Amino acid sequence: MVDQKTEEYFKDWKSREAIAEAMIPLIGHLYRDREVICTIFDRTLVNQSTIDILRVHRFARQIISREIWVKDTFPILQAMSKLDLAPGRVDLAKLVLHHQEQGCSDVEAFVTEQLKQLSTGKARQLSEPRDVVLYGFGRIGRLLARILIDQAGGGNKLRLRAAVVRKGGPDDLIKRASLLRRDSVHGHYEGTIRVDEKENAIIANGNMIRIIYADAPEEVDYSQFGINNAIVIDNTGKWRDREGLGQHLKAKGASQVVLTAPGKGDIPNVVYGVNNELLDSAETILSAASCTTNAIVPILKAVNDRFGIVNGHVETCHSYTNDQNLIDNYHKKERRGRSAPLNMVITETGAAKAVAKALPELAGKLTGNAIRVPTPNVSLAILNLSLDKATSVDELNSYLREMSLDSPLQDQIDFTNSPEAVSTDMVGSRYAGVVDSLATIVQDNRCVLYVWYDNEYGYSYQVVRIVEQISGMKLEHWPK
Repeated sequence: MVDQKTEEYFKDWKSREAIAEAMIPLIGHLYRDREVICTIFDRTLVNQSTIDILRVHRFARQIISREIWVKDTFPILQAMSKLDLAPGRVDLAKLVLHHQEQGCSDVEAFVTEQLKQLSTGKARQLSEPRDVVLYGFGRIGRLLARILIDQAGGGNKLRLRAAVVRKGGPDDLIKRASLLRRDSVHGHYEGTIRVDEKENAIIANGNMIRIIYADAPEEVDYSQFGINNAIVIDNTGKWRDREGLGQHLKAKGASQVVLTAPGKGDIPNVVYGVNNELLDSAETILSAASCTTNAIVPILKAVNDRFGIVNGHVETCHSYTNDQNLIDNYHKKERRGRSAPLNMVITETGAAKAVAKALPELAGKLTGNAIRVPTPNVSLAILNLSLDKATSVDELNSYLREMSLDSPLQDQIDFTNSPEAVSTDMVGSRYAGVVDSLATIVQDNRCVLYVWYDNEYGYSYQVVRIVEQISGMKLEHWPK
């Protein structure tokens, strides 16, 4: 005979499961018809399964140390679906917390008041989709493809139109589709993928992505495929200066270039969330800096703004990359020729110097080095800093937690207080960096911060945020 407690737990689960199932069509309607993205502490609910929705709600414990329940977010969602909302990102968890603080009994009146500035019924952000082309289809290129496809929504957003590669063989199209579908690190793509051999295209969730073969950027005529005013995302890393990247602008149909590596010379290096003002110019060539720079700069800015940074050292334990060897072999750089899966490899990083491009106030204050480690993804930055002001573990962690929840850097900084967090838990993180609060060390005015980052997926999201803003698609966060 089943005891009463067992029955209560199972009954509670089935009830929450039913509520989560009822939330799915409302979330989908708001996203596809209104371009409203519903989140729980900035973790998206769009295109999530019933279990995923419940899991995202439970994850709130790692941020605020208590549950956010679907029985509380569902009435908020129902009230939102009755409003004529403009595009935006709405955090259901924050609305629940505000509602509970105010003790308001009328949920619809509360939501109407909280979102009155968003309830304007504005037209879609873009009158027509903005074309995007991937130049290169490697690790970052394929993750960018996954993100852009997932965010296509009702179609009036960024639209991935093509990927430019060098042809690898007669079965090139099939193999590239398979690499998009299956990923040893990030898992199977949660969607449908097929190929159209006549058009030499991959069809992913209804998005036709032409595979264009070319040996040089200026060889491509995008306009012949109906691609115009396109943003070209160069993820090859082959060219990093203005002259090399300028070749893309000679191609018909291309109008802007975003590099997924640190740019050289006078190319603006943008760490999204920190120096976005560089995106408001008429610049046609931009760099998204490096994954490590994106991981550490937002947190360095937050710390410097509050406590001041006198000096410091940045050490990164970085997953091995595609330029290293599986077994010992020749490499033009020192040590990198040694087997990546078998060795920790000391190497250099330009991240510390790159910080100064985004945060000039820290110029000359930081040193840096890197250790390539035998993991395929997710890296760890260790920030050893001397501060202007003395602080404590609790004060520093509380501040960074607040920055992750409600600040201009909330899309870049994540926060965890899990005592069991390890690198694989960060695979798929959409944040530039994740503060591991239980590892924080503070002694007077010295601190050591440990920052996890998915150097593939988290960085790719930073790239997409740049592309969104230069397309006029920046979504504001609600509630304010």
